[in-house]
Amino acid sequence: MENPWTLFVRRFGHWLRQDAKARFSELVRRVRSEGPQQVTVHGRDEVVVIEAEEFLRLKGDLTGQALITAMQASPHRDIGIEPRRVPMWVRKISL
Repeated sequence: MENPWTLFVRRFGHWLRQDAKARFSELVRRVRSEGPQQVTVHGRDEVVVIEAEEFLRLKGDLTGQALITAMQASPHRDIGIEPRRVPMWVRKISL
């Protein structure tokens, strides 16, 4: 018979680490059917298990293409911006 606290915690999307390890297949099924599931270690939230699609959506576009597209669509894209160059002095050293 399972601990009532374990059943309560799992029922509401929170898992103790040992339960998540022992019932990993069930954890994955619940992620797909109920959404993100939190796993606690020593009473603290440690990780949240989410679907791969949601992870990729949250991670975003690492290529920077979204930024390039946004800048190209800007009505101010033709404004010339030149960086100000400041001469830097180099000191002589003997080798």
